[in-house]
Amino acid sequence: MSVKAFKLVSAVEREMLMGDKSYINIECIECCGKNLYIGTNDCFIYHFLLDEKVSTAGKITFVATKQLHKYLGLKKPVSELKAASALTRLLVLCDNTITLVNMMNLEPVPTGARIKGAVTFTLNENPVSGEPFCVEVCIISVKRRTIQMFMVFEDRVQIVKEVFTPEQPCAVAVDGYYLCLALTTQYIILNYSTGISQDLFPYCSDEKRPIVKRIGRQEFLLAGPGGLGMFATVDGISQRAPVHWSENVIGAALCFPYVVALDDEFITVHSMLDQQQKQTLPFKEGHILQDFEGKVIVATNKGVYILVPLPLEKQIQDLLASHRVEEALVLAKGARRNIPKEKFQVMYKRLLQQAGFIQFAQLQFLEAKELFRSGQLDVRELISLYPFLLPTSSSFIRSHPPLHEYADLNQLTQGDQEKMTKCKRFLMSYLNEVRSTEVANGYKEDIDTALLKLYAESNHESLLDLLVSENFCLLTDSAAWLEKHKKYFALGLLYHYNGQDAAALQLWVKIVDGDIEDSTRSDLYEYIVDFLTFCSDQDLVWKYSEWVLQKNEEVGVQIFTKRPLEEQEKNINPDDIISCLNKYPKARVKYLEHLVLDRKIEKEKYHTHLAVLYLEAIVQLKSTTTDNSAETTELLFKLRSLLQKSDLYRIHFILDKIQGTDLHMESAILYGKLEEHEKALHILVHELKDFAAAEEYCVWNSENRDAQYRRRLFHMLLSVYLHPGRSDTALLVAAVDLLNSHPPEFDAALVLQLVPDSWSVQLLSPFLAGAVRQSVHTKRMTQAALGLAQAENLIYKYEKVG
Repeated sequence: MSVKAFKLVSAVEREMLMGDKSYINIECIECCGKNLYIGTNDCFIYHFLLDEKVSTAGKITFVATKQLHKYLGLKKPVSELKAASALTRLLVLCDNTITLVNMMNLEPVPTGARIKGAVTFTLNENPVSGEPFCVEVCIISVKRRTIQMFMVFEDRVQIVKEVFTPEQPCAVAVDGYYLCLALTTQYIILNYSTGISQDLFPYCSDEKRPIVKRIGRQEFLLAGPGGLGMFATVDGISQRAPVHWSENVIGAALCFPYVVALDDEFITVHSMLDQQQKQTLPFKEGHILQDFEGKVIVATNKGVYILVPLPLEKQIQDLLASHRVEEALVLAKGARRNIPKEKFQVMYKRLLQQAGFIQFAQLQFLEAKELFRSGQLDVRELISLYPFLLPTSSSFIRSHPPLHEYADLNQLTQGDQEKMTKCKRFLMSYLNEVRSTEVANGYKEDIDTALLKLYAESNHESLLDLLVSENFCLLTDSAAWLEKHKKYFALGLLYHYNGQDAAALQLWVKIVDGDIEDSTRSDLYEYIVDFLTFCSDQDLVWKYSEWVLQKNEEVGVQIFTKRPLEEQEKNINPDDIISCLNKYPKARVKYLEHLVLDRKIEKEKYHTHLAVLYLEAIVQLKSTTTDNSAETTELLFKLRSLLQKSDLYRIHFILDKIQGTDLHMESAILYGKLEEHEKALHILVHELKDFAAAEEYCVWNSENRDAQYRRRLFHMLLSVYLHPGRSDTALLVAAVDLLNSHPPEFDAALVLQLVPDSWSVQLLSPFLAGAVRQSVHTKRMTQAALGLAQAENLIYKYEKVG
């Protein structure tokens, strides 16, 4: 694809050179600084001074001022000119002889130093001699298949080396000890110091004019077959892809990063970076194309022109204007070596940013993101494309000159809603990625506020994640935006993050009460309870305690029961909470359970209060239904558990409360607490007829007591079963079962005195067997203990005697 890389500007017009003498033709040119030398077919050398002029509009022109001209007197064309500025000498090839003339007056050196027998010559721009006031000259000799190397001083010449080639050389270029030669049928690299040669590729000099040009250290440009410009190093390899130029190329020049080629009708410009032809300039009758210290000069037989390169920045901007991003980047990277480092970095960074916006406008978001990152884009440049996303307090001003041509996203997408949505989705992703990186430094408020607005507008799930994590959203802008989009729950989170919990709770309560609508959380009531549970502001907790309890007593009470333990112990008086909960019986029970069972607070009033509440609830339930409901059963279980496990409640007070009810089991437990076991067992056996409960009573009442106490309880139960005057068969069966189930708990001798004489041995055989076994075991254990004691005594005596 084309790009305007050069502009053709006239330097020396025909009238200045030859007037009306049409027979005069330009044969060769040389340029050194401002000095332009022209050799003609009538054996003249012309010297001009070239002045570059730049107009206010930036247009470049050249003014050539003729200094003098010199006739060499040989009536032969001047074939070649080469300037040696270090020697102030001009080397002139005419009639196979190289003459040294003064650069200023064009007079031959007094010594008449010259090189004879030269068909063509070139200078070694990478000299090896080390002589500061000397140039190295390589000639193709008139001798067949011969190359000669000379050292040229101010007033003398010295031959250094003569090299023979396998074929007749047609063209040559030199770099150090290396000669790049176009022979009759091929190109070769020849080290004239070692004589080692390297074939490059075949070429027929009879059909096409060979081109051999040094383009850099140890690298040459050659006219290859098939219209290719081939690059070759002194090692015989190519490190660049070839450029495609005309089959009829007659000259080539280098102006990095471009190769310029000349044929019969055109000047073509090719990039060395991507090998593409970039520009074509019509130019007929051209026969000379050379570059001199970065200046490219082209000539016809009658005039001289200069190819003025457009500034690289201008070329790059033209490419960007054509949306040719890759070409612009390649050109910029290729031009790096010609631009000071700091200037390049600034230019290239800006180029990456511009390229990013071009890709962004084409919805190439992955490419745009990489370019923005590489170019270290001030992310606010991107945010500013989106109307109203930057905070009103932002001081951001867009880059000047601008990085893109768009006023805003509406212009960029031309109102296409689908494209706009894609662009917003990209910005969300990009901001989310960069907000925690160095890119966000200094702009965190702008980035997070913009991200919040995008999330809110698009109903994005990440809005809440943003607000519950560390963020820098500006309160004023963000609050207005969230309210506009009816994101009231999120607005509450924003208030909370900014330390305004009262405002947050006020909003959330309105949502739950239906005063404002926001369906973000279906469990918002539970969320508020949880929020208050961990809220350190006691005034807020008390302010909303009534509200949460009215909504749901059992859930609402969690603001007190699930608070962090440390805060419960330090900041809140349980008595105040109980007073608050008097209107909410279920909540009050829950809170007292929390104090007694979870926190295990050992205060009589809490234990007694909880027992009374259980009791009142049970009595209330029993008064409304004859059968025990699940709720009644659960309360009975809780009451019995409390009565059994707690020793802190007022037993007589509870017992008085139970009097007149059918809570016999509870009465038994209370009598047990008073050590009135006979009363308790009487209730269990005769009123409840729950023999299993009676046995269980003996077990739990003797926990952590000695064996004698436990045995006393079991004997007491047996006595209740066998009480004189009671001939209930069920009691007798229960007595037998008790004895047979718990032999170790009884004194066999006492039992035998208690049981009726009518009982058979077989009836009590399990008990008797167990009793005998226990007796034998006790005897043996006693004997073992006695034996151990005696042994220990003997050991002690032995140690004393010893």
